[in-house]
Amino acid sequence: MKKISLFIFLMIVVAASPAFSQSRTRLAVAGISHGHSSWIFNRFDLSGIEIVGIYETNKALVEQFRKRYELPASLFYDDLAVMLDRLKPEGVMAFGPVNEHIGVVRAAAPRKIHVMVEKPLATTYEDALEIQRLSEAHQIAVLTNFETSWYASNRYVKDLYDKGTLGQLRKVMVNDGHGGPSRMDKHFISWLADPVKNGGGALTDFGCYGGNLMTWLLNGQKPVSVTAVTYQNRPDLYPEVDDEATIVLQYPGVQCVIQASWSWSFSRKDMEVYGTQGYAIAVDRLNVRQRLDAKKGEEAFKTEPLPEPLENPFRIFAGVIRGERKLDRYDWYGLPVNVTTVEILDAARRSAKSGKTILLKPD
Repeated sequence: MKKISLFIFLMIVVAASPAFSQSRTRLAVAGISHGHSSWIFNRFDLSGIEIVGIYETNKALVEQFRKRYELPASLFYDDLAVMLDRLKPEGVMAFGPVNEHIGVVRAAAPRKIHVMVEKPLATTYEDALEIQRLSEAHQIAVLTNFETSWYASNRYVKDLYDKGTLGQLRKVMVNDGHGGPSRMDKHFISWLADPVKNGGGALTDFGCYGGNLMTWLLNGQKPVSVTAVTYQNRPDLYPEVDDEATIVLQYPGVQCVIQASWSWSFSRKDMEVYGTQGYAIAVDRLNVRQRLDAKKGEEAFKTEPLPEPLENPFRIFAGVIRGERKLDRYDWYGLPVNVTTVEILDAARRSAKSGKTILLKPD
């Protein structure tokens, strides 16, 4: 989407008739410091969606976005409550520091406004539980967006497991990382490498993918124990947080190893699932490698992209708001999976700090 196209789109929406406007899902944005916030403006089809307002207190960042995407000043607010009360959006999308997600939900929930946050759901397990309570008390949906939720390869691998093709699950390896965020926008890195605002470094930023995928794969099951090791290989760049993390989740008869890194040569997001009858590896968004027969070698192939709107988190969110899409109980966007994901990250931080394995309490 070109810079001018969103501005034209927004102006068309404003000028549209009331009946036309009501056919669109009215969404607001809370924070734009997250590097993924640009997805709203230049990556996804926003048909059927009206962006009615953007909350951001960083004036320099607001000016940066206004110039980059040619947005009107009237679109921006520096007070979240005022924006929500004045515009009355149906949903709000949080693209600020992770520790601010709880504040967005506290503001939105009593106003019956649904919420979608960027991964992970929260920095602490306590915040995650409060978000869950607010969601239930005010009957709003709270979704967590992970890029890996758009991967057809992951769905293919889970289908194999669910059908019993892989046999009994024994080992899962989830690898997520890149060369580090030091090269990213200064507004993003200012909190991404902050132990309070982000809850950690690579452990939080990339370890959350593994927690989300494993909990989704096992339909909400919690690990029995969490063991983690973190390290600062580049303290000159990330003096306050880890840039390497390895997390081991132990379940009855199954082990998951999550490798999260800010030090790899290239970006990667892949999942390896090994069972007693075969294995399948989601290499990236579409590519899969598998071996399902001891007498045959490994095969590699490309899956078909997920049908619309499954690759579009904003239209997924709009569908949930409108009641057109119902999330499965253990959907990877949903609260049950993501509250457990935060519990895993919380235990991993405690394990890395103490040097001990942390046992989780069963539900």
